[in-house]
Amino acid sequence: MGIQDTMKAIADPTRRTILNLLKKHRLSAGEIAAHFDMSLPAVSKHLAVLKEADLIRDQREGKYIFYELNASVLDEALLWLKELRGESS
Repeated sequence: MGIQDTMKAIADPTRRTILNLLKKHRLSAGEIAAHFDMSLPAVSKHLAVLKEADLIRDQREGKYIFYELNASVLDEALLWLKELRGESS
């Protein structure tokens, strides 16, 4: 995925909140949805955007799917932003 997908995904405040939740530990979709006043299908759409941008990974365990942060994509975006500002890494 490209930087455009990453930026599009993190542009939404709900998705940024989801990423902040997942930085602590992995969560199921239901656990994530409990933090929002929206339907589970709406949360699932946000998770799909984050997954398509490769910002999160999912793993099925029995009847549950757990989501976790994929920080390597964020690291790449931060490196690009630093380069854009003329900072060395």
